[in-house]
Order: sequence, then structure tokens, then C-alpha cells
Amino acid sequence: MVINVQALVIVVVYLIGMLGVGALVGKLKIKNSEDYMIAGRRMGLFMVAFSLSANNIGGGSTTGLAGKAFGAWGMSAIWYVLAASVAMIPLAFFAPKIRKAMAVTIPEVIGRRYGKMSSVFSAVLNILALFCLTSSQIAASGSVVATLTGLPVNVCLIIAGIVIILYTTFGGMIADQISDLVQFIIILGGLAIATPFVLKGCGGWAAIAAKLPEAQLDPVKIGWVTIIGYIFNYFCTFLSGPEMISRFESAKDEQTAFRASLLSGVLMAAMSAFPTILGLAALAVMPDVASGQAMMAVTQSYAPAIITGLVSAAIISATMSSADSNLLCMSTMIMNDLYKPYAGKTLTDKQTIFYTRACNVIFSIIAMLISMLGVNIVTMNTFAFAIRCAGPFAAYGLGLVVPRATKHSGQISIITGTIGVIFWQILSGGDFYLGVLPVVFGCAVGALTFVLVNVIEWKKGVEPAPSPFLEEK
Repeated sequence: MVINVQALVIVVVYLIGMLGVGALVGKLKIKNSEDYMIAGRRMGLFMVAFSLSANNIGGGSTTGLAGKAFGAWGMSAIWYVLAASVAMIPLAFFAPKIRKAMAVTIPEVIGRRYGKMSSVFSAVLNILALFCLTSSQIAASGSVVATLTGLPVNVCLIIAGIVIILYTTFGGMIADQISDLVQFIIILGGLAIATPFVLKGCGGWAAIAAKLPEAQLDPVKIGWVTIIGYIFNYFCTFLSGPEMISRFESAKDEQTAFRASLLSGVLMAAMSAFPTILGLAALAVMPDVASGQAMMAVTQSYAPAIITGLVSAAIISATMSSADSNLLCMSTMIMNDLYKPYAGKTLTDKQTIFYTRACNVIFSIIAMLISMLGVNIVTMNTFAFAIRCAGPFAAYGLGLVVPRATKHSGQISIITGTIGVIFWQILSGGDFYLGVLPVVFGCAVGALTFVLVNVIEWKKGVEPAPSPFLEEK
């Protein structure tokens, strides 16, 4: 494979920059464990909004989105990301409650309301899922570097893993959010700059549209049932996703969390158009290319080499922005929800930071080894992701907005939500069935259980569970 030198230079500069961010932040900004885990709860609107957006935009939302536009979805592929931006609107009304909880993790809030066993169960589900996701994102990052530079895959996996380990371990949440800001700017800017070049090289949008079947230009080709299903899917996973919750918890106040959610929706909506257009352009001028290579193939063919380099950095940014967040959230939960409550000893801030950093390194190395073995973990990731969301969804999300919720309503909903998602996963094969995804079905079962148990116990005069908010205890 011929190495694109300009792309390689841009990628190397980007990776070195991320390492510099981690080292600098770790030295100047990390004073205690709260700084390390949730950025000292002092992040402003743009930092939180860009970080939320970067966490939601991974490889699937760039090269994957272009591949869907290139394939059966056509123009309607834009909804793969646009649905996520719509989901940020209702999420915004939960964001102030999330920030008000003054917690570090989801299991911490669940433990306050429903007891230790519910907290541990939620933590274990989340940690297993986050480990799987970290492994796959390191693999994706390494594969992207290998594809774009021509370097051996295992070498690229090591490079990607080391960069993720170092800047996450050194700088914690502050470095994570700074890198997210840079990464999303690279993603949005790189694709926005590349798209006009590609359109011009392909003869303009009119020429592209003329070569495509009319159905491919239909913005709702996949149908409203699927579109609405994706909106519900994103809302459910966002409201019970540790990466999202940690960003809201890092906001400087409740109003910032609310506004950041809305701004993030706007940013993701803006980004969604570019991979869609590039995928359609590839379909028009090079229909025989593999769908997963559509975006890079059309960019390399019709845009200057330096633009290809920017898109290369954008794709790597998209995958790494997810990997660093998964890693930090996993290590934080291990320390905050498992080790510290049950180790039988009190840790200082320095010890907490040290052990959390050690978890980052250990689990990243294991994830790197798994990615180098070529283990297929896509199905396992999808299933684990659904389980970690469906179980805690009602107990955490609804528990924040229903003050009179009883302890049993949260405990039982975690169990029924988990059973529901397993049942629908088996029935549907992990995809849409009757227009419903497994995670949405599991969350719906958990929410219904939560409501029914509360109604029954309220009639019996059962006392509410303790408040999820510290100041109300």
C-alpha cells in the first residue's frame, strides 16, 4: 500500500498534540480526584457541548454513515446522526437534574436511592460494557490509522492504544474534554472543507443526483417508524450512558448542562450532512468500491492530498473521542462504585488518582491485546451496550424526576429492564423487530415496571426512597 505522506504527517501531528494536551493538563490542572474524574465541575458551555458531540460521533457516524448513504439508505442515512441530535432536545430537560445530583457516576445515584446491591449490579453492567467498547474503539482507531497510512495493523493498534492511554491517564476528564473539543472541530471542519472539493471534482451536486436512482435521494427512505425508533434509541442510551452523564456532571452549573445539550444537538445536526453527501457522491462516481471505504475513496480521488489528510485526522478523532471516554468512565466506576465503598479503607485524593490511572493503563493494555488477537466483539458490544442502558434507565433517569419513587420500583425495574432487553435481543437478533430496537424495548419494560410498582406502593402508603440529591438528604 502506498503511504499518503501528507495524511501521515497530519495524523502524526494530531497524535502528538493529544499527548501534549494530556501531559500539560495533568501537570497544571489536576489538583484532586474531582478534577481528574469530572473536571472539578467547572466546565463551560462550549467545552461540555463539544465533548457531548464528540462522544456521540464515532467511526460509525463518519465512515459508517457514508457507507449507509452509499448502500441501501441513500439520503435517509442522514437520520443515523440526525436522530441523535433530535434526542438531545428531551435530554436537555433531564440535564439540570443530572447536574444537581452532584454525583460522579450513575451507580452512585442508584445506590443513594435503591441501595448497595442495585448500585453494584448497575456498576458491573456498565464496566463490562465499557471494557468491550474500549477494546473495539482501540481496534477501530488502529485499523483507521493502518488504512490511511499503510503501516502494519498491529503497529497502528499499539500506537493508537498508547496515545489513548497516555493522554487519558495524564489529564483525566479535563484532558478528555479538551481533546473532545479539538476532535470535534477536526471532525466537523475536516468534513466541511472536504465536501465542496469532492462535489466540485464530481461535477457538482446536479451531476451526482442525475446518476443516482430517485429512491436514493429520498430523505425518509428508511421510513418514519425506523427514524422514530432511532430517536427513542438515542434518548434511552444517552439518559443512561455514563459518558454522557459524566459530561453533564462536569458542567459548572445546571443551566450550563441544559444549554450544552441543546447546543450539542445543533453541532451533531450540522455534522450529519457531510458524510451523507460524500457517501452519495461515491455511489454516483465509483459504485464498485466497498461501502466501508466509500468516504475515503471518493475523498482521495477528488480532493487535494492535504484535504484527505484532514479527513484522515477527522476519522481518527471520531474513533479516539469515544475510546478515551469509555476508558475514563470505566476506571472511574471501578474506583468510585466498587473499590472505595467495599475496600474497607479510606483513600486520599492522590491515592484515588493513582489507582484510577493504574486502571486506565491496565485495562487499556488488555483491550489492546484483545484487539490484536482479532477477536470479533461487535455483537458482544451491541448486547452489552443495550444491557447497561436498559437496566438502569428507569431507576436512574425517572428516579431523578419522580421524588416519591419507592425503593422497590427502582430495584425491580433494573431487573425487568435487563430481562426485557435480553428477551428482545434474542427475538430480534439485535436489530429492529416490529420497529423497536432491543434497548428501547428493555427501557420501556423497565419504565413500565417503575410506574406500576410506584402506583401500587403509593396506594399502600410505602415511604419514598431517599432523595438522589445530596442537599435533600
